[in-house]
Amino acid sequence: MAMLTALSRSLGNQCLQRSKYGHSLPRNHLLHQTLRTLILESASSESVKLRRLPDSDSGIVEVNLDRPVAKNAIGSDMLRGLQHTFEAIDKDSSAKVVMICSSVPKVFCAGADLKERKKMTASEVQSYVQCLRSTFSFIEALQIPTIAVIEGAALGGGLEMALSCDLRVCGEDAILGLPETGLAIIPGAGGTQRLPRLVGKSVAKELIFTARRISGRDAVSVGLANCCVPAGEAHAKAIGIAREINEKGPIAIRMAKRAINEGLEMDKESGLELEEDCYAQILNTKDRLEGLAAFAEKRKPRYIGE
Repeated sequence: MAMLTALSRSLGNQCLQRSKYGHSLPRNHLLHQTLRTLILESASSESVKLRRLPDSDSGIVEVNLDRPVAKNAIGSDMLRGLQHTFEAIDKDSSAKVVMICSSVPKVFCAGADLKERKKMTASEVQSYVQCLRSTFSFIEALQIPTIAVIEGAALGGGLEMALSCDLRVCGEDAILGLPETGLAIIPGAGGTQRLPRLVGKSVAKELIFTARRISGRDAVSVGLANCCVPAGEAHAKAIGIAREINEKGPIAIRMAKRAINEGLEMDKESGLELEEDCYAQILNTKDRLEGLAAFAEKRKPRYIGE
């Protein structure tokens, strides 16, 4: 369990050290591409795999959960893989959108690995949950948009991981729920905080108190998911959304995310001051001038993140 403590500490340090306004692209593009490949490949693991989309989709990164024997249950190894993967993405200045997907049919993530947890002491469980919470907070704090692609079950920690994303796209076969109270515990990796912020206090209490599971369509109706599409089409829908985001100015996207996320934790006047600060970061960028030029010339803009 020493790994869990070290993992939690590493994630905390990364969150504190992250640049306030993002990264700029390196001048040497070839060197950048080589380093980016090394970073991403070294982050891969047996249960968490990275895939960078090529050509016109460059900038879209997929994180694939791949632990079929346990329905993508999050054990210590997968948790370590998630940490390494998202730390690598955070360091990759060319990554513009992240999609969290499942390689396992009919399941997104079944939650924590309860077979592994059964062997833990109470202190080990506490360390594991703290580490899981830190990992999801790290995902939430990424400066670029994140999309959870949910086909099948997203339960417990699996739903909490999806809640840490900016957007959630569901297939009609999706089943979402926080079943922890049925096990005489509570959601401990952000569920009690992120769910009510999405769906409201009353609905969140009902879902957590009853441990009820809901469908993808019901998730949309209560504001838990952004959209629900026919089963098997969630990935295609998410790719479409990611492509729309990928075409926009990357600095503007980062600043918009910061303004929204941090602004919601403030009173409105403070939020408006934050918005002004974020807008100021965009004024002297090459991308802003490119956007104006492209509009005047009636062509697609070519943004470089500067």
